[in-house]
Amino acid sequence: MDNQEQKHQRRPRYKGTHPKAYKDKYKELQPEKYADTVEKVIQKGSTPAGMHRSICVKEILEFLQITPGQTGLDATLGFGGHTLAMLKCLDSKGHLYAMDVDSIELPRTQKRLESLGYGSEILTLRQMNFSDIDQIALASGPLDFVLADLGVSSMQIDNPERGFSFKFEGPLDLRLNPDKGISAADRLKTISLDELEGMLIENADEPNAAAIAGAIISQRKKGIAISTTTQLQEVIKDALSCIPGQNGKDAIKKSCQRCFQALRIDVNDEFEVLYEFLEKIPGTLAPGGRVAILSFHSGEDRLVKKSFKRFFREGVYREIAQGPIRPSPEECNTNGRARSAKLRWAIKA
Repeated sequence: MDNQEQKHQRRPRYKGTHPKAYKDKYKELQPEKYADTVEKVIQKGSTPAGMHRSICVKEILEFLQITPGQTGLDATLGFGGHTLAMLKCLDSKGHLYAMDVDSIELPRTQKRLESLGYGSEILTLRQMNFSDIDQIALASGPLDFVLADLGVSSMQIDNPERGFSFKFEGPLDLRLNPDKGISAADRLKTISLDELEGMLIENADEPNAAAIAGAIISQRKKGIAISTTTQLQEVIKDALSCIPGQNGKDAIKKSCQRCFQALRIDVNDEFEVLYEFLEKIPGTLAPGGRVAILSFHSGEDRLVKKSFKRFFREGVYREIAQGPIRPSPEECNTNGRARSAKLRWAIKA
């Protein structure tokens, strides 16, 4: 019958404690409804799907020394964990600005923070790249503190539609803002052999760059497009199949990680925008203003260290971290994604 009501479709059963498919992890993706499930995942040392566990929060707050009435910026909003911690320090006095390029995650984070009582009177969010920090400063005035977490958020990594990880089948995209630029798949359609090899070395210190670049270009010459995460993973596996045994498996996994990192850095111009951000920071800080930057691989850390040291020699910064601050062993044990983090800081003269 045309008017017959459709039968109610029951939600599929939650498959075990940790369903493999992202879309099946509906309990983890709704922490407000399934807090117990989310807590169990965290207790196992994992990050629930669709969430992000902020790193070095204690160390960052100890350095920034935020007090009520100050004005600050979270240059990489992400899931909003660092932002929330800083808002609590302000105690509804002063103002926090936050920016992020991610057009998918920013509205979700804004909704989450608004539900906790943080509206426009204390928090201003902008969908912008942090290289435009000078535009924020035009509205905010001199900033008392700035934080940048350069890591990719867990909810970006875990969502197969974003293409950040070879652990899941998905489009080879890797853009932090999927509305701008070209995807990694499109980048591989036009890049030259020499440029690809150089990119793998410069962006990720990939020791097998020549073999992997050659395999990718060989596929293209055969008319075979590399358009998904698993297709790229298979090309890397084939390129390194000559490495025997367990050593080969470990090498392939690490090379996959480095290649995805290198492509992500390339399609998002991450080194270029980080350099621009570092150059503009001093002009946005108030005298005595503090900046903390959390990085996750050697290329980023080198840029931050060099910038801080140069501005310190020039008298722009009165004090800088003498070395990187690392997450505590306890944090690394409960959050594996913290292990590569390095925190550096500087104070404006």
